[in-house]
Amino acid sequence: MSNYLNLSFFKVLILIYSFFISNLLADDIRIKINSGQVEPLPIAIADFTGEEGKANEIGRQIAEVISNNLVGSGQFKAVESAAFIAPPTSPSVRPNFTDWTPLGIKALITGSVKSINEQQIEVEFRLWDIIAETDLIGLRLSVDAQAWRRVAHIISDEIFERLSGDSGYFDTRIVYVAESGPQNKRLKRLAIMDQDGENHQYLTDGSFLVLTPRFSPTTQEITYLAYFKNEPRVYIFNLETGEQELLGSFPGMTFAPRFSPFGDKIIMSLAEKGVTDIYTMNLNNQEVIRLTNSSSIDTSPSFSPNGKKIIFNSDRGGSQQIYIMDANGRNVKRISFGKGRYATPVWAPKGELIAFTKMLKNKFYIGVMSPDGSGERLLAEGYLVEGPTWAPNGRVLMYFKQEAPIDDGKSSNVNLYKIDITGFRETRVITPSDGSDPAWSPLIPNWLISYLKCWILNLFSLRFTKF
Repeated sequence: MSNYLNLSFFKVLILIYSFFISNLLADDIRIKINSGQVEPLPIAIADFTGEEGKANEIGRQIAEVISNNLVGSGQFKAVESAAFIAPPTSPSVRPNFTDWTPLGIKALITGSVKSINEQQIEVEFRLWDIIAETDLIGLRLSVDAQAWRRVAHIISDEIFERLSGDSGYFDTRIVYVAESGPQNKRLKRLAIMDQDGENHQYLTDGSFLVLTPRFSPTTQEITYLAYFKNEPRVYIFNLETGEQELLGSFPGMTFAPRFSPFGDKIIMSLAEKGVTDIYTMNLNNQEVIRLTNSSSIDTSPSFSPNGKKIIFNSDRGGSQQIYIMDANGRNVKRISFGKGRYATPVWAPKGELIAFTKMLKNKFYIGVMSPDGSGERLLAEGYLVEGPTWAPNGRVLMYFKQEAPIDDGKSSNVNLYKIDITGFRETRVITPSDGSDPAWSPLIPNWLISYLKCWILNLFSLRFTKF
């Protein structure tokens, strides 16, 4: 696990070309993803060329992952390579744009892979604007050969951001609860995978029950709830080291903790004498502070991105609804007023939306609304659909869906799904076994690329504008 996360695999060179800067002023091709169903942008993704067999195979695989990422987002349509008029070129060679225009292609991606030694490769790509007949962005990375899949995700993010104006979400991971076995003896293990389902690993062995894992927003850590000898415990799992830390035992815990936006606190709900309230714990000194004090059930708390507000659900008004309050527990206000009951509210990364679970007429829904309760939209429905989690760019939601129970004693299928916030393209996320309680990670830290972008922009005294 630590080898996968170690940023030192960017060992030799990372360059962002100066043409990335110069072409910010050029005519721009971009997609608009703010409203309604998007007409996918036609693009061509050529296999990355290589000098020998190993490099060629890695180049083909990188191009395939990029294509799967971009097409899977619903914002792009890849033209089949069989339709290409001309063979793919090296990213250092300017393509003949007239070979691509008849295919209706708006953007072309070319790349190359070069073996440096037995352990390292150099990957290079360029994004070409077919209409303006110019290059938009390029990237060259010298990396560990085993990190080729992550390189593909990083390149996908760069392309997505350049063409959409919104940050990508491909260089991320999903932690979830892997389920197997009959209903009366369900095995639940903590599992993690890349957002595309690859690099799957189990983090726990199933010897104890695990529930609702959550990512830290600032580090590669997970907090989760586990039942050890029927006693609820809260753990923090460090993905870089593989080490696990027990935060404490909480006999009255009713909902797994979440991190604060700065990673210095966790927020959780604890029950005592039939009453459930919301608490925070300072991770530096383990100080616990009670935020709500009512005769109702207050649970499922989630911080706003700036840490100033908290949303939660409560039955204090007679039915289960969503409420908002200040981070100190003051100024509590109800924000959901639609029919049905509401649960598991989660703030979007940019703060403009809240995702939630809704129960209405024996059906479950995943929906979104503004923090003031306006603009409610239902995106997905099912017999049981629950547990929304946001992609780091706030454009995609993941959740789990359970089918109706089976009468033969077996457990009904439980699977992960994702959907665009416009409500289109619901897609099942394939896992080795059943899956529930997903949590989407932030972008994996990659400070070198961000640093070089800033350095180049400052060097040329230009303002980088996101479209």
